[in-house]
Amino acid sequence: MLRTSSVRVLDERDRDSVQALLDADPVGNVFVSSRLRSGGIDSGRLGAELWGYIERGRITALCYAGANLVPVDAGPDAVRQFAEHARWQGRRCSSIVGPVDPVADLWARLSPAWGPARTIRERQPVMEISQPSRREPDPLVRRVTPGEIGILLPACVAMFTEEVGVPPDSGDGGSLYRARIEELVRTGRAFARIEDGRVVFKAEIGAVTPYACQVQGVWVHPALRGRGHSVPGMAAVVRYALAEIAPRVTLYVNDFNSPARAAYRAVGFREVGAVRSVLF
Repeated sequence: MLRTSSVRVLDERDRDSVQALLDADPVGNVFVSSRLRSGGIDSGRLGAELWGYIERGRITALCYAGANLVPVDAGPDAVRQFAEHARWQGRRCSSIVGPVDPVADLWARLSPAWGPARTIRERQPVMEISQPSRREPDPLVRRVTPGEIGILLPACVAMFTEEVGVPPDSGDGGSLYRARIEELVRTGRAFARIEDGRVVFKAEIGAVTPYACQVQGVWVHPALRGRGHSVPGMAAVVRYALAEIAPRVTLYVNDFNSPARAAYRAVGFREVGAVRSVLF
């Protein structure tokens, strides 16, 4: 039987088809779309590969293969072929992240070769807001300045370690992670309330497209939790983001983190989907 589908590494010649596919779901695809808009599609510039699932000459699904493995619009046939390609290539990523069903299918196919996972986040609700919060924003939350990176960085490391389970500086001493935080500060996408040299609340905007942006790294100092910092802090970040960065603000959160989900709902976020994460 003639095979009418295949997987290949995409390049700039595929840009229009790729962008049209990503723009069909600007919130769900904000991470991959942001990476391609800033780094291009060619692997050398992107620092990752973008795989395309080709059916009858047309790209119908994608898989971003970098530090994260991220399927996009991948049905069962595309997942099967992406899994074959990933298994042949060997694991190069630190996580698989994406819509619940495709990631579950991918992991079922890859786990015999790649397993075990360090942890699996079965369902992480995706939340979105497109209007300023009705809650009063914290007037002390502001953009972090380059001179405050030394204050912000320990809070970022603490948040990452608490969320992921391992510190972000365990591999290279933290140089890549610090560079990423410096980039977010330099581009005006790191926000915090800082008092007496200590971060009270912080959040960054990691992925940005003309249609949406994604908040990450939301954190309140452990000694100050339960004092009402998260809702006004997030309201302030949403205000900045909608006014200056993108018309829709999104994030995803662990389903078991009831306080965070309640805080986001209080700000005005609504659930619009869910992702699953497999962490190595």
